[in-house]
Amino acid sequence: MASRDDIKFLSNPNIGQKRQKYCRFKKFGIKYIDYKDPDFLMQFINEQGKILPRRITGNSLKYQRKVSSAIKRARHLGMLPYVADLMK
Repeated sequence: MASRDDIKFLSNPNIGQKRQKYCRFKKFGIKYIDYKDPDFLMQFINEQGKILPRRITGNSLKYQRKVSSAIKRARHLGMLPYVADLMK
């Protein structure tokens, strides 16, 4: 029987595997999300200025709510735009 090293694959066998998502706030122990830090909040919005969903960012529900409220507060104060074209 051939071992795994002897088998030649036509495509990469790791293509179908996805990385494990994690909540970065729980992992690093971040308790407070500052709405006055637009550079940090830019990680959670896309090029058009829309808030990225949990299934993409990997945040837990608790911290996704805090992130969305912080983004909305920053938008209200004019630190982040409501709508943008190719913001990043």
